Amino acid sequence: MNLPNKLTVIRIFMIPIFVILCVIPFDWGTVTWLDSTIPVTSLVATIIFIVAALTDWFDGYLARKYNLITNFGKFADPMADKLLVAAAFIILVEMHIAPSWVVILIISRELAVTGLRLLLVEGGEVLAAGQLGKIKTFTQMIAIPLMLLNNFPFAWTGIRVDLIFLYVCAFFAVWSGIDYFYKNRGVFKGSM
Repeated sequence: MNLPNKLTVIRIFMIPIFVILCVIPFDWGTVTWLDSTIPVTSLVATIIFIVAALTDWFDGYLARKYNLITNFGKFADPMADKLLVAAAFIILVEMHIAPSWVVILIISRELAVTGLRLLLVEGGEVLAAGQLGKIKTFTQMIAIPLMLLNNFPFAWTGIRVDLIFLYVCAFFAVWSGIDYFYKNRGVFKGSM
């Protein structure tokens, strides 16, 4: 197993640890900084989420740079990403931090685009991530840690920067999803 695939497997194993830290009420105390009080479990879970998200970037970089692309990586890497993000968003809904309708919208888009990718692969095409999709990914990777940390370091301002990033993510999720389907509408010709 090459290094990018090992990083993907590590990311997959980090997901249940992240979930356990978020849902089991460990009482490890709190940290207060810049008028924000953050439970230590939330801080540790956020660090795990960030490290997992960084392994996604790093394993893709290594796989492309050193031509270490494998079928396992093609399958497991996007699956790990979707599982990590979906778990985080579902937990944020359960914690009453993220609005459920926004999370449903984002996760539905992920599933729809994944289905489109599968259809395109059958025809020998690859759906590369577009700029709109990259913006969606970037904003969700900012929104999730901010929400896990109770909008730290922006809580003192009274501005919900975490929710702003979440709504921007939802906007780009919808826009990029429409864009992917519009540009690849040919895959459905003659099948309706």
